[in-house]
Amino acid sequence: MKIYHNQLMQTLQRNFIPVWLVFGDEPWQKNNSLTTIKSYAKSQGFDEIIRFSSDSSFDWQQLLDEYQSMSLFASLRIIELELSSGKIGDAGSKVMLELIDKLRQDAADGQQNQDVIFIIHGDKLDTATVNRKWFKGLSQLGCYLPLYDIDAKALPRWLNNQARELQLNLTPDLNSLLIELFEGNLPALEQELQKLSILFGSNVIDLAQAEQLVIKQAKFNPFQILDALLQGNLKKCIAMLDQLQQEGTAATQLVWLFHKELNQIYTMLNQLEQGVALNDLYKQYRIWDKRKPIYQHALSNIKLAHVKLALTRLADIDLTSKTTTEFNAFILLADLCITLYHGDKTKQFALDYH
Repeated sequence: MKIYHNQLMQTLQRNFIPVWLVFGDEPWQKNNSLTTIKSYAKSQGFDEIIRFSSDSSFDWQQLLDEYQSMSLFASLRIIELELSSGKIGDAGSKVMLELIDKLRQDAADGQQNQDVIFIIHGDKLDTATVNRKWFKGLSQLGCYLPLYDIDAKALPRWLNNQARELQLNLTPDLNSLLIELFEGNLPALEQELQKLSILFGSNVIDLAQAEQLVIKQAKFNPFQILDALLQGNLKKCIAMLDQLQQEGTAATQLVWLFHKELNQIYTMLNQLEQGVALNDLYKQYRIWDKRKPIYQHALSNIKLAHVKLALTRLADIDLTSKTTTEFNAFILLADLCITLYHGDKTKQFALDYH
């Protein structure tokens, strides 16, 4: 069974689930999911947690031994396994398949062991791992909870849900401020909401009351800049560049990412001019359904000549960042973002980067 984070509590309350698979890179959802599962299990009497971590020296047989052993401390146990990688090797696959057979046999014999819950978690899994026999078998026996990033579109709904749980009464202006300041850093935003809950309770909190209390802790990764750029949100691109510069991100890392993305956009625009269908391009470049609107906006609003100009300037930025400290590469990258949509205006500025 596969569910999403917002279905977790409802699923927990429905019936006993012997295996939980929690995988993804978004830290708030991962921590919240694991805490929720363990807290609910504890309320049902699962007081003992046995923890394993699959490092290079891990003995996989311990999982089977622990499942079949009698606890010395509690009758109800949680066996927690953190996977350092979804690639568990032959030894791990063999034990997982044996464990699946044992769980299935116990259920078929009418002796399903409801004294043990497995919680297996780790980073985001690739498609190949999700389709492995051992992972499919565990998913069929239990519940797979993939954790996806909460993007800017979904963040307002997340914020409203959290405010409702904390009985916070936020004005629309304050909602907008919190989203702007904490996008990309849900753990910090949750802490800020907790703080507002302590200070204001259920009273209405307006912008003036809160703006002196909140601290700008938004965190962005370089890939989010590319999304904002493809969506044409230049103000957000520049804000992200500023934030990454303050965090010490290397400009050369961004140059490489921009070059890869702009080259792809340039090639796609060329193919569109040659009559290639947009859906065929999505298949060729493996554009996920969720990202198709982003690329559709970019391909509809970016001119081929502007991409060519942007690539020329990017080559100058790359050379400058490696040969001199006289210029701020992040300012030049901001110029690059503007050029992509307004190259007809920026081309008149013959910036001498050298």
